[in-house]
Amino acid sequence: MEDAQREFHELIHATDCASISGVVCRIHRPSVTFLIGKGKVEEIARRAEEEKADVVVFNQSLSPAQQRNIEEIVGIKTIDRTQLILDIFAKRAQSREGKLQVELAQLQYLLPRLMGQGIILSRLGGGIGTRGPGEQKLEMDRRRIRNRINRIQKELKEVEARRLATQQKRQRYDIPTVVLIGYTNAGKSTLMNSLTQAGVLAKDQMFSTLDPVSRRLILPNHQPVVLVDTVGFIHDLPHHLIEAFKATLEGVRRADVLLHVLDISHPLAREHHEAVYEVLKQIESSEKNVITLLNKIDLVDGRDRIDQFQKEFIGSIPISAKTGEGAELLLQMLAHHLSEHMVLLKCMIPTSHMRFISKVYEEGQVFYREDGLDGIWLEARVPAHLANQIKVFATE
Repeated sequence: MEDAQREFHELIHATDCASISGVVCRIHRPSVTFLIGKGKVEEIARRAEEEKADVVVFNQSLSPAQQRNIEEIVGIKTIDRTQLILDIFAKRAQSREGKLQVELAQLQYLLPRLMGQGIILSRLGGGIGTRGPGEQKLEMDRRRIRNRINRIQKELKEVEARRLATQQKRQRYDIPTVVLIGYTNAGKSTLMNSLTQAGVLAKDQMFSTLDPVSRRLILPNHQPVVLVDTVGFIHDLPHHLIEAFKATLEGVRRADVLLHVLDISHPLAREHHEAVYEVLKQIESSEKNVITLLNKIDLVDGRDRIDQFQKEFIGSIPISAKTGEGAELLLQMLAHHLSEHMVLLKCMIPTSHMRFISKVYEEGQVFYREDGLDGIWLEARVPAHLANQIKVFATE
């Protein structure tokens, strides 16, 4: 319970607002009218007035009716967990695509909350729950909001088509894709920077990375791969976000290998692991090839906790994205998992095609070389696309 409350406070702080008071509500049967009991709502109203609060935030999803009913009693703006997370995403989005995805999720969230000819805006002010589309867009009627949703979805489909073309180009050259996944603030961006010097923003905060970042990575066997950093997952990730970010999350579904970065220094590491796999199920990726990385071992006292996690997650690799410990083993494991993309090449490359010699050394691993008058005999493991190019003119 305390850890869940701590995460809730971290979410609030991620919006640059302060949580000044809290009320724990234990319910056996959710109320259709208020989610919680009316007495608790009245208690929250008194507490909000005493503390001079600007907004009440629920760590649960509220129906439009529940949200309205609670607001009428507490007298100030009331938002739920979904709107809170949407606000953080609106703050973090940098790219055009990211901003469109967040706006789409916000509009889909707001649409069922319309009343009559427009949205109830009597208590809409500054602070959390108001970023993104802006007051002018929030006042649009249903038809205009639906039209805006359709336009955003069309634009996102065009972005998805361009991304698919890039992915197909990689597949044509048989370049594997490795995607980093994990709970928010697990250390994915730090690992990305450590392996590729990508320069991705890596902060000790929730959802520091929202827009996906791709970088080329060369494995120990000289095999090139594309490493992709993704948005962090969280418990009860709002359905609107999963739908809006479906194009981005499609990269997870198409990945050859998923690297699950798990912060084992966190007291809720096991719950975070379950939350990540719950999201993978929602995007139909739970059966993907996953390597679990036990991150932040530099923050763990002794080996007992590390050993325990290694027993629980067979094949996992202890690492520290911050210090680089375990990175060499990780790269070797990746090379092993992606070995099917490499083929054994034994051939004589004629002198007329000597430029391919350097390509073999750049993209493959040479085991044997013998220089002759007519060319060079090579035995090497190379990407399939390069082997196919060489076999056209080489003598086997």
